Amino acid sequence: MKYLISTPAAPAAIGPYSQGIGAAGEMVFVSGQLPVDPATGEFASEEIRGQSRQSLQNVKEILAAAGYDMGDVVKTTVYLSDIKNFVPMNEVYAEFFQEPYPARAAFQVAALPKGALVEIEVVACKK
Repeated sequence: MKYLISTPAAPAAIGPYSQGIGAAGEMVFVSGQLPVDPATGEFASEEIRGQSRQSLQNVKEILAAAGYDMGDVVKTTVYLSDIKNFVPMNEVYAEFFQEPYPARAAFQVAALPKGALVEIEVVACKK
């Protein structure tokens, strides 16, 4: 079970994420997912929207294998090879989550494995 943590004493969320999420129960930690299509072993796309969609689809599939879904996600971390890709990644990200959005960190890193544009990891929890 997750519940929204929100306070006017901190900046409001400016995108599809929550200031904080409380959680109780069993937890699942999904390792960072590259945009690799499991059917081909290759990147699903060369552009950020396609790569973001595949990374999140990979997360969704791993969660399903554990009996969880995207609604159980309480925290995400998004690694970008270029922060200029934040807006298009964020548009795709919003397709996978509903309010209350998971807490999130997103930032640029020096490089990602295999030259990926994005990698996404999550923590999920349910009672």
